[in-house]
Amino acid sequence: MATLLTPPPKLLFSTDSRTCCPLQPLASSSSSSALSSNLSFSLSLPSLLNTTTSNRKRRWRRLFCQGKGATNGTAVQVGQQRLLKVPVPNIRNFSIIAHIDHGKSTLADKLLETTGTVQKREMKDQFLDNMDLERERGITIKLQAARMRYVCDGEPYCLNLIDTPGHVDFSYEVSRSLAACEGALLVVDASQGVEAQTLANVYLALENNLEIITVLNKIDLPGAEPDRVLQEIEEVIGLDCSNAILCSAKEGIGITDILNAVVKRIPPPTDTSQKPLRALIFDSYYDPYRGVIVYFRVIDGTVKKGDRIYFMASKKDYFVDEIGVLSPNQLEVDELYAGEVGYISASIRSVADARVGDTITHFSRKAESSLPGYEEATPMVFCGLFPVDADQFPELREALEKLQLNDAALKFEPETSSAMGFGFRCGFLGLLHMEIVQERLEREYNLSLITTAPSVVYRVNCTSGETVECSNPSALPEPGLRRSIEEPLVKIEMLTPKDYIGSLMELAQDRRGEFKEMKYIAENRASLTYKLPLAEMVGDFFDQLKSRSKGYASMEYTFVGYEESDLIKLDIHINGEPVEPLATIVHKDKAYPIGRALTQKLKELIPRQMFKVPIQACIGSKVIASEALSAIRKDVLAKCYGGDITRKKKLLKKQAEGKKRMKAIGKVDVPQEAFMAVLKLEKEVL
Repeated sequence: MATLLTPPPKLLFSTDSRTCCPLQPLASSSSSSALSSNLSFSLSLPSLLNTTTSNRKRRWRRLFCQGKGATNGTAVQVGQQRLLKVPVPNIRNFSIIAHIDHGKSTLADKLLETTGTVQKREMKDQFLDNMDLERERGITIKLQAARMRYVCDGEPYCLNLIDTPGHVDFSYEVSRSLAACEGALLVVDASQGVEAQTLANVYLALENNLEIITVLNKIDLPGAEPDRVLQEIEEVIGLDCSNAILCSAKEGIGITDILNAVVKRIPPPTDTSQKPLRALIFDSYYDPYRGVIVYFRVIDGTVKKGDRIYFMASKKDYFVDEIGVLSPNQLEVDELYAGEVGYISASIRSVADARVGDTITHFSRKAESSLPGYEEATPMVFCGLFPVDADQFPELREALEKLQLNDAALKFEPETSSAMGFGFRCGFLGLLHMEIVQERLEREYNLSLITTAPSVVYRVNCTSGETVECSNPSALPEPGLRRSIEEPLVKIEMLTPKDYIGSLMELAQDRRGEFKEMKYIAENRASLTYKLPLAEMVGDFFDQLKSRSKGYASMEYTFVGYEESDLIKLDIHINGEPVEPLATIVHKDKAYPIGRALTQKLKELIPRQMFKVPIQACIGSKVIASEALSAIRKDVLAKCYGGDITRKKKLLKKQAEGKKRMKAIGKVDVPQEAFMAVLKLEKEVL
């Protein structure tokens, strides 16, 4: 290829009359390899190469001087003009959906940088992930939104990116975020292919009738197989991948193509500014100085500073103190109209007053109906949280109250345990939600906590005809008062290489799974679908899945309802006394192995006493497994060196009577280490 002369400004710019991207600077170089290295932009060279040197210089100068958004400086200028209003047909609302670790946050970073929304000196990895926990784990927990300005064909466009959490625990928040959009970027790793969460998020997007743009990320990796993955997407999901975009968010490859596709392929919102106000809340958080800050998308009408607004689900009304856009920092504006995304501050005291999915309307001119899809968050997994130091109980209460200000899905109530003292019974959306809350309590509030084994909510049908929800085994009605127990079930889908199908089927069968379907989604990858009790999944199911598949399998689950099951309460008795913190609700078929494992573990952990201590696992009054701690005995026969046997019997009988009296009045103190070890065992065996 011919060599280019260096233009006067000593910067080379890529341009193509067929694309609508802002011109971007490339590294100054005398060879065309500098141009070809930036794969995200295409360069039309023939017209430049077939001109004289002076004409070529003039054309470079003209490109430099007249190109709108031509330099990084101009891109930043355009980015900083993002508060300027654009007509509704020039608004694009989109989201990024992906499986965990497929490059969603990196792509969001690159979009912010390319559009000049965030300047390079302020840029950092995972820019939209604010929590340290998110950065360490590489996951998105709290969703964010960012308004970007992008010039295409000389027309300014407003691009609203709504970043979503990727985990199944937060699927309701994801569904509300997608309801606020008209399109979505489906990001798939070019080496890993379609994973379980990819499917779940795509189905959510299709339910909301979104335009889906397929993006293959990480194409720069040596193990990338774009052709195989594209074929997999077409076969498994059924999306047309003929116009899929190949990109590498880390290297900046294909970013402009993505921005062009967002402008060209995602439809604009409909202009309904004249209708009564309806705005969808897709997130909220608590600010200690301003109260609850609500993130929302205006569906119909307009909202201004000073308006009196009404929340249709919570039936609360407030005056708007501040209104603005997220870019990604909060920038105040006077008004937002249909199609725009922004935030409201209205001195709201509780997150429960502005729940995700609620509809905002004007107090004086209420909308006829609220937006569909609103649900109250329902905790699915429960566990007890107890401070290691009993003096930290007030601090734990205060910390949970502060966390609840930001997280309306977190539920808690006081609980007392004979073993661990005062604590709280907490409800969570799922296991990840539970881990995050526990870790935040320990990090942000310096608390040392003991966590009991996670349990689920059972429905108990009583003989009186009423139905009681029970999450704590100690609150289970007596056997004579209950007619049946129902447990929650989930539909679980596992995607795995074909080599591990057998071991994963065995895992699901061991956990009382009911086989539903198996299909090959590719030549060497299969999808297994089971119906499984949620109680069997809240333990170490995910760890076992990864262990048996050497890390290659992924899973996704959805709640399907309740079903009657043969469940019983398994009690642990130590020295004849029931120990409530160790009681569990288990399936009848698993009662014996769990009871045997618990009694054996307790025998190892409880220190020996001066008297014999029986450790029993019981179903009602029936003992199904038993171990005994032998007494610490003094050798009363040591002084006997011969003589009659009756003398020895007399001494042994006297010792036995003393032990019997001691057992009648003695109490066994189970050390906290023993409880913690048994709780850990419960998490493994349940």
